[in-house]
Amino acid sequence: MPKPRPSQVLVIGAGIAGLTLALRLAATSQVTVLAKARLTEGSSLYAQGGVAAVLDAKKDSLSSHVEDTLNAGAGLCDEDTVRFVVEHGPEAIHWLIDEGVPFTKVNHDEATYHLTREGGHSHRRVIHAADETGRAIENTLESQVRQHPNIRLLEHHIAIDLITRHKTGLDGENRCLGAYVLDKEKDRVEVFAADFTVLATGGASKVYLYTSNPDTSTGDGVAIAWRAGCRVANMEFVQFHPTCLYHPHAKSFLISEAVRGEGGKLTLPDGSSFMENHDSRAELAPRDIVARAIDYEMKKHGLDHVLLDISHKSPEFINEHFPHIYKVCLHLGYDITREPIPVVPAAHYTCGGVITDHRGRTDLAALYSIGECAHTGLHGANRLASNSLLECVVFAQSAAEDIDQRQDPSSISVSALPPWDESRVTDPDEEVVVSHNWDELRRFMWDYVGIVRTDKRLERALHRAHLLQAEIREFYTNFRVSNDLIELRNLVMVAELIIRSAQARKESRGLHYTRDYPTTRPGVPENTVMIPDNFAASVIEAA
Repeated sequence: MPKPRPSQVLVIGAGIAGLTLALRLAATSQVTVLAKARLTEGSSLYAQGGVAAVLDAKKDSLSSHVEDTLNAGAGLCDEDTVRFVVEHGPEAIHWLIDEGVPFTKVNHDEATYHLTREGGHSHRRVIHAADETGRAIENTLESQVRQHPNIRLLEHHIAIDLITRHKTGLDGENRCLGAYVLDKEKDRVEVFAADFTVLATGGASKVYLYTSNPDTSTGDGVAIAWRAGCRVANMEFVQFHPTCLYHPHAKSFLISEAVRGEGGKLTLPDGSSFMENHDSRAELAPRDIVARAIDYEMKKHGLDHVLLDISHKSPEFINEHFPHIYKVCLHLGYDITREPIPVVPAAHYTCGGVITDHRGRTDLAALYSIGECAHTGLHGANRLASNSLLECVVFAQSAAEDIDQRQDPSSISVSALPPWDESRVTDPDEEVVVSHNWDELRRFMWDYVGIVRTDKRLERALHRAHLLQAEIREFYTNFRVSNDLIELRNLVMVAELIIRSAQARKESRGLHYTRDYPTTRPGVPENTVMIPDNFAASVIEAA
């Protein structure tokens, strides 16, 4: 049995949020960062558009960015959180620039950065690195992390569950003490002890059949925080990106929001446009409206996809602004300088998550959550384009500052943490059960809990989720854990939280649209907060 591996800070997740926090803390703390796959497989790398922030005070303002975010959030944003993030936005961008992120400039010899505009924004405020912003930021931060002596980066390590005082039978205030983690390469479970643990695991869009995100987006942080007794909120608000490339060999390839921001038009196969029939902002409407409009037109006309056309722009313009999209589409047989792109909506972003304050603190002492797995109040019922990477960097900084100021390590000896018990389990005899359950889950979530919902569909989905949970619980209890089993266990838990949250919201708002309650209720709505059975008094303090 391997000995527990101690560190001051354990970061579960190695996307932009996790790497930013690690770098922010490394000057004063020993940090361990866990990535469940290679760093080249995380969701951050797939972010194309950019980072929204007010960088041109002459043409833009903080109040305008705040207003756009609140409008997109359909009344469910926390205004204090929105102002907190927007006000710290320029600082976050300048930190990324100082770290060496190669954002696109207006002219290569000038210090002026090119800003684009995306749906829901009233001004050009999205700084980007061509059309591969996430990859540029992730690669830059990865290079810094790998060189830092105080950061230990471990790939192919997936967290199973958190270790807490109460779970280990210890008296006193409940507190996170670390996590049980599967080392996938050595096929063994290890104990990682930490004074502070940070969840930066990303979203849960892999719970759906069609998604713009990679296979790593399996809701791990939300599920393990829920099992540890943390509240979650707004899980019904799943953002479906309007434009994912429709092609049998283009798995999860996103066509950036910026294509519409730079003049791309959505059309039917006969070339007729339709967005102006759904919203006065047409292609620049927020994502929830555009995705629902495409879904409506596809069902109305019996289509497999619609078209996104940017070919009226010059080839030079397209190659300069969208070089990656151009190359990928050309490889698959589409010359976007001459013809439109076939697109469909796909699950893209989880707006809800683990409830935190402005410092990333959860209900469980010494446990933080940042990035897409957190619910901060920024996104409300719909995320404004390019606010997600901004949230990652801003909250990584605030959480790092809070951890750095606290430095109140656990009094529990590392040797006192119980090892992982697999004395009564055996090797699985039917791995096919996991793959079948995975496929069933993603299909019924797409059919019943997708862009348009009904009470009957949600009831059917919840019934199937409960049946799957019983099967997975038996499998998890009797057999050794594997990566697929851990992810499936987490996804089914997240699926139930999405379904129950959707059932609780008796209205249509933002990303949640139900035929049984097609209107939005008047007044100030409440977040849909899910409280676990083992929930204790919250330790979150006012931000």
